[in-house]
Formats: sequence, C-alpha cells, structure tokens
Amino acid sequence: MDDEEDEFAHLPEPGEKRLNIHLDPAHIAGTYSNFANITFSRYEFTLTFFRIEHEVEEGDVPGATVARINASPRFVEELIAALQDSWSKYQTTEGIRNLPETPDP
Repeated sequence: MDDEEDEFAHLPEPGEKRLNIHLDPAHIAGTYSNFANITFSRYEFTLTFFRIEHEVEEGDVPGATVARINASPRFVEELIAALQDSWSKYQTTEGIRNLPETPDP
C-alpha cells in the first residue's frame, strides 16, 4: 500500500456511517467498579455497577452504586461479543507476557 492509499484509508465509503461521539470531560477518567448485578425483562437488560469495600472483616459490607445501564437485548448480545473478543486478546497478551524465560544454551 502506498502513502496516497494510506492517507485515505480512514475515510468512509460512500453511504457508510461514522460515529461522532462526544465524551464529556467529566467522564474521561471513567468510574471504577468491582462488582455488578445484571437483571432483565423481556425488553431490556439492566447492568448495575457497584464499588464494594472488601476490607470489612464481618457485618455489612459497605458499597455504592456507581452506574446503571439499561440496554436492549440486541445491544447486550453485541456487547458480549465485543467483551469476548477483547478478553481473548487480553489473555493472549498476558499469556505472552507471562511465558517462562528459557535459559541460554
């Protein structure tokens, strides 16, 4: 591929849609979650994310809801596929990184 082709590789094909998503600066850092609950009805899934304090030895474990997402079943199916793809790539990367070193002959 030459430089001229590469320069236009990012342009959409005629009739192709491109996402133009704005990320509010207040959300750039994201939100940490270490626990989730998923419920569903016939029409939607609800994913509720929490931050749980696991340092408690006994009694009630404190936590806070940090986000709640309602999504259609179709979107959840696409999300699952995207997560499986990303997880597979992550496992490959971590597996390579954690290979035992072989001694020099």
